Amino acid sequence: SDDNKIAGGFPSLRIRSLSFYQNQIGSNLLKYGTTVSIYLSIYMASESGDNKKESELKLKLKLYSYWRSSCSFRVRIALNLKGLKYEYKAVNLVKGEQFSPEFTELNPIGYVPVLVDGDLVLSDSFAILLYLEEKYPHHHPLLPQDLHKKAINFQAANIVSSSIQPFQNLAALKCIEEKISSDPDVKLAWPQHYTKKGFVALERLLKDHAGRFATGDEVYLADLFLAPQIHAAIKWFNVDMTQFPLLSRLNEAYNEIPAFQDAMPEKQLDAPLASAS
Repeated sequence: SDDNKIAGGFPSLRIRSLSFYQNQIGSNLLKYGTTVSIYLSIYMASESGDNKKESELKLKLKLYSYWRSSCSFRVRIALNLKGLKYEYKAVNLVKGEQFSPEFTELNPIGYVPVLVDGDLVLSDSFAILLYLEEKYPHHHPLLPQDLHKKAINFQAANIVSSSIQPFQNLAALKCIEEKISSDPDVKLAWPQHYTKKGFVALERLLKDHAGRFATGDEVYLADLFLAPQIHAAIKWFNVDMTQFPLLSRLNEAYNEIPAFQDAMPEKQLDAPLASAS
């Protein structure tokens, strides 16, 4: 037969030889051929879209997180700001799930967060944030173009990540309880001391740079580190924030941003119901 089926699931449309169409429909050949071309274009576009969706589904970001982790909190804010969808994978630090063979295969040191992006497995919030910024630079940039302002962002973020947070994470508090004292007041004094010390430094650093947010009127990297730390200071470590007016004002601004609010510990899938009260 001189009939040829159009590939791709349009069995009802058939293309015969050119002479057949010339004899049967004459000048309508061009019009019919255009119609077929349109059908093919629509089908190919549909196939391309379906393949793209399948590909995106396979490469979907996964975030291994714990609801109370301030380091995970930072990454959740970034993902929200950049409009990136991700699968939340809860890791219960209290139950010790971070030490399971499955998790230490992802991060040998046993800390959250861990980001999985296709074949890439990346741990440490700072590294994850910089990776997201490099890969998605036009999805709400986390760093300003101005070199000085960029450096201030790095400095503020580093005060939180190296001079405050390590002294109040679960591992540090557990070590204090086991090696020094199980007295709750002693355990609380430790994170309070380092939080206040860091907050004093941040107030001084940012006083000449802050606008609505930490380094101006746009949300940048420093804000992603400050918001979780301020939240922890208020919620869990009873820090008197009246001593820190600039940070208190920034916290009010963060509370108005959906990307920050949706990343709040109390709103995560693994948060206990009582934590929302």
